[in-house]
Amino acid sequence: MTRQEISDEVWAVLEPLMPPWTDHRLAVEGMAWKFRTGAPWRDVPERFGKWNSIYKRFNRWAEDGTWEKLLAEVQKQADAAGKIDWVVSIDSTIARVHQHGATLPRDTGAPPNHKNPRVEPPDHAIGRSRGGLTTKVHLVADGRGRPLGMVLTGGNTADTTMLAATLDDICVPRASRGRPRTRPDRVLADKGYPSKANRAWLRAHGIATTIPERDDQIAHRRKKPGRPIDFGTDQRERYKGRNVVERCFNRLKQWRGIAMRSDKLARNYRAAICLSSTLIWIKTDLINTP
Repeated sequence: MTRQEISDEVWAVLEPLMPPWTDHRLAVEGMAWKFRTGAPWRDVPERFGKWNSIYKRFNRWAEDGTWEKLLAEVQKQADAAGKIDWVVSIDSTIARVHQHGATLPRDTGAPPNHKNPRVEPPDHAIGRSRGGLTTKVHLVADGRGRPLGMVLTGGNTADTTMLAATLDDICVPRASRGRPRTRPDRVLADKGYPSKANRAWLRAHGIATTIPERDDQIAHRRKKPGRPIDFGTDQRERYKGRNVVERCFNRLKQWRGIAMRSDKLARNYRAAICLSSTLIWIKTDLINTP
């Protein structure tokens, strides 16, 4: 007996969304097994099929955007059912890059193309930080801790510089006609994001904020008085909900292939996160299981 990677209930939701030219269940279960265990592709058990065929299918879908489309489709179904909480939380997490994932030449510090995440950045979203070679996952989660958008950068990238790009990755299609929803009602963030540029960007896009000030910003205002930031009792109560993004990271990193990156391409690592995120959405909303 082996543990089933994708249950029948989950597959009943996922199957109609898959490309229609064959039955993909074994291949998708093999992909989920690989990233859940963190094993190399060559170690994917034969019960899922030939490892090379599974890898080629995963890589092709990462290249043509299939994984992003699957994630957007389950988000669309959840939104149509009114199950998305648009008071969102944003934060980042670090993933150590395994030596097998750091073999490609890198132009460290080169700017990634956040407008099209399928375009491989020159540095492959790998940077050198105190933890060595790392990738940083900037992620925004809805009020129930499900991923809405994400951006990958090198681990040495400051959180505050990526707020706008991460929120711009939100794109939830409508079930009926209309433009996709791209703006949350409110953003909750910690003291890594309170810059004037971020607050100005959020105001310009009509997004309410709950972001506390750092001590140095408060001290600077005492020297040069300015308009104080409202962070009273109501804001402190709202801020208690910010931890949903941390719980989202905990769920994603239960997959060892996400907790430690072994993919050479940032595009493929993002695809793995999209696969895991799709299953999170299905399990929490579309089949009503925890």
